Amino acid sequence: MPRTTLFRQLVQQRHLTTYEAFAAQFERSAVSLAERDGDRRLASLRVSSRQFDRWLGGELQTLPRPDACRVLEHMLGRPVAELFAVPGGLREGPTNLSATPTMPGPHLAQDSGDNPLEIVARARQLTASNADDATLAFLGSSLASITNRYEQAGPYALRAEARGLRHLAHTLLDGRQPPRARHELFRLAARASGLLGYMAVNTGDFTLAEAYCTEALALSRAINDLDAELWASGTLSFGLYYAGRYADADACAAAAVERAPRSPQSIRLLVNGRARALAKAGDRRAAEQAVGQALALSDRHDVPPGLTSCISFEPYGQARTLANAVTAHVSLHDTARALRDADRIDDLVEHSDSAWSRALVRLDVSAALLSERAPDLDHALELGREALRLCGDSPIRSVWQRSQELYEQARSWRKHPAVGEYDDEFRAWSSQPAVLSLSS
Repeated sequence: MPRTTLFRQLVQQRHLTTYEAFAAQFERSAVSLAERDGDRRLASLRVSSRQFDRWLGGELQTLPRPDACRVLEHMLGRPVAELFAVPGGLREGPTNLSATPTMPGPHLAQDSGDNPLEIVARARQLTASNADDATLAFLGSSLASITNRYEQAGPYALRAEARGLRHLAHTLLDGRQPPRARHELFRLAARASGLLGYMAVNTGDFTLAEAYCTEALALSRAINDLDAELWASGTLSFGLYYAGRYADADACAAAAVERAPRSPQSIRLLVNGRARALAKAGDRRAAEQAVGQALALSDRHDVPPGLTSCISFEPYGQARTLANAVTAHVSLHDTARALRDADRIDDLVEHSDSAWSRALVRLDVSAALLSERAPDLDHALELGREALRLCGDSPIRSVWQRSQELYEQARSWRKHPAVGEYDDEFRAWSSQPAVLSLSS
């Protein structure tokens, strides 16, 4: 005689008691779940007539396979443990599980209410995962690929891909995973948000950047991922700096450095976050101290000498740190130190793949040359024009902002031919739709 299970009751209520009707609904639910969870395997899942008869009759030796359990739960809206248990707490005879004892122990009453099927089902439910190792590896490698391609492709070409990865990570997090997989999903989701925050700064959308960085901070803190937390704080400070909120940029970076003053992530926080903001605010002593701390920390951690990717989650390399120091020295009108540090990294910058870095260093050197007592206008503004050409196809906010500042700085010599040539080229470059969106 068939057992009266919740599964049987729900199937009857929904008029799915024939195999054909049930199988059609099961297949639709499998496709729907596959789309929701981003798990393409589920879309091809099918149920045989023999399986359906066993489920309907309650004749289970073991629970259905994990993927089938997921579809059943999605389709009927109840945990599998409940679907195949007898409703109302009634029991209609022993369950035939190989791991179930046939006789009660001396201290276990016959009517204890324990259901072996529910126990096993619950264990499977708690350890089931919608994010297998292959999916996690795909997410990780895709985020790494964006980081590696970023300085060549730029934010406009890559942000849709990054949004898709963030959406996939969030969709998976809405499901169920064991602790190890869930921890990794949080880590990957934090990095996806961080990348999008950085891209938003580069496109001049500072409100969006702050939102993404806040999300990255929350996710990284939830799993005590200190490196990701410090990186997200650095990106938040980076956005505040380009939004002109220098005191906030410094405070954000300073609070993060205080969390882990010896971490290699603090190199970026000190030189990109604190030193540049303090220099803009005119605090020479504090800015120079932050540069010195960053360089000392670089020596302590023996970071690579080259120009690391601007968006990398790895610690700043020596050349990247010095490039940021040049920017701080320019803001402090310390021409000699700016030109000295620029000269130290000139070869590394010129041989890097980063057109943005080559442009930004040129703009800093140009600004420094214009600050000298007897400025070399021809050389300074030729460097400015070179910077615009380097970023003609992929402008970013920092290049626009510094080229605009150079334009304002050079107006003191507006009658000089080199200034007129730079003005003409800057105006033409600024009229491009991508640059216009940055300037707004």
